[in-house]
Amino acid sequence: MQDDDRELIERCRTGDDTAFAELVDRYKDLVFGLVYRMMADRSLAEDLAQDVFLKVHRGIPYFRGEARLSTWIFRIVQNVCVQARSRRPADEPLEGTPRPDTPVREFGSEDRAFGDVETRDRLTKALSQLPENYRMLVIAHYLRGVQYEALAEALNLPLGTVKTHLYRAKRRLRELLEE
Repeated sequence: MQDDDRELIERCRTGDDTAFAELVDRYKDLVFGLVYRMMADRSLAEDLAQDVFLKVHRGIPYFRGEARLSTWIFRIVQNVCVQARSRRPADEPLEGTPRPDTPVREFGSEDRAFGDVETRDRLTKALSQLPENYRMLVIAHYLRGVQYEALAEALNLPLGTVKTHLYRAKRRLRELLEE
């Protein structure tokens, strides 16, 4: 664990509210970005990000410091997202998730900005179709820059398994984007 994270955790353990605010400020973009990519619903992502930080606050006394703080927080994000998905009715589509009866829109515009929006939209829809464990890995590694080793540690998986899952997820994502 980095020294500045270690010092921040110790300050949080003593009840220093300023230290916890600093922790939230340091990790809020990572947490919200991961949750939003997993849930594709801004309002829900905001609520779940708050849940993550509530769990971080409650868990600080039990954080052993064997892993990096960001790795521990990533694991909490994953658990919160899995719990939220299990509470969501199966027939309720996620915001931004295509319905099977919705025709695919064909765009003829050469406008680059519009093309970028279309590409992001196609990627978001393809990500939503990946199995949850693959989606979390792709979002964390490729979109948020979490390293293989940190993912393996956070998910309690061998490094080779994380690389294999990412390879399979990337291959499946490519298939979905080509459809």
